[in-house]
Amino acid sequence: MRIATLQFSPALGAVEYNFQRANALLDASNPAQLDLLVLPEMAFSGYNFPNLEAIKPFLEPTTSGPTTLWAVEIATRDHCYVIVGYPEICTAADGTTRNYNSTVTVSPAGQVINNYRKSFLYYTDETWASEGFTSQPDQRPFFCGPLGELGNVGQGICMDINPYRFEAPWQAYEFANSMLIGRAKLVVLSMAWLTRLLPTELEVEPDKPDMETVAYWLERFFPLLNSRASEEVVVVFANRCGVEGNKVGSVHVENGEAVEEGDRVCYAGSSCVMRFQGGDVRMFERKANEVAVLGKGEEGLLMVDTEKIPALK
Repeated sequence: MRIATLQFSPALGAVEYNFQRANALLDASNPAQLDLLVLPEMAFSGYNFPNLEAIKPFLEPTTSGPTTLWAVEIATRDHCYVIVGYPEICTAADGTTRNYNSTVTVSPAGQVINNYRKSFLYYTDETWASEGFTSQPDQRPFFCGPLGELGNVGQGICMDINPYRFEAPWQAYEFANSMLIGRAKLVVLSMAWLTRLLPTELEVEPDKPDMETVAYWLERFFPLLNSRASEEVVVVFANRCGVEGNKVGSVHVENGEAVEEGDRVCYAGSSCVMRFQGGDVRMFERKANEVAVLGKGEEGLLMVDTEKIPALK
């Protein structure tokens, strides 16, 4: 399977600009024969909205807003599956609404085949979104199930891999264990994962990954290592990069409105794909002896072919 992650730095509230930036990066990379393209969490709205009022203009109706339309266009054009994050507003039959931090999955035929809602919310999400699992009849978090030719796929969004509300035991590994129970063969994570690095530090060797973050992601999948399963599990970490927020003030967006910015946050970038099998984890390669992981401040498309045996532990 040929998998690509598109890592870039969306500008908060600048939806049209972000579409154009993503298209430019895709066109520059000119990917051929992709099976799956994965974009970050809330890829086109930006992430760091401080409250409900700030994000309201950017909420999109369930699988029918601008993000879904973009995904349908790219999926049919490039004949691949597309998974991308967006801020969802769901309207019930009685007219009541609930908001979710979601990803939409579109097939190569342009059909929406899944809408996953983030289960474990980060502090920023809690100001405007509901926990996704509360919308499910069985109240179970996360998604794991068949998605067309992708096979049995697990889906999560960023904070999902952490302990619930940072209150559950570290060793509970809720997400990773759920993927084991569901027998996922492919796990896809759309992310807006933060780094402890400062903006000035992100500018130093931006093409180098934040290995502290990559090591943390790996540790959160310890159950996949510990199971020593003979069948491989491929995990895709599709993160964003860049900086959002300025602690005070607002930013004017395309519709002329002033959108309040949240506290300054820095994103870790470092998108990568890992393979877990037989108690080992290996990284794929971009080219000979070069690990397939994007830099902490690098914009671009990371492509891996999972049919090729990963060589780097």
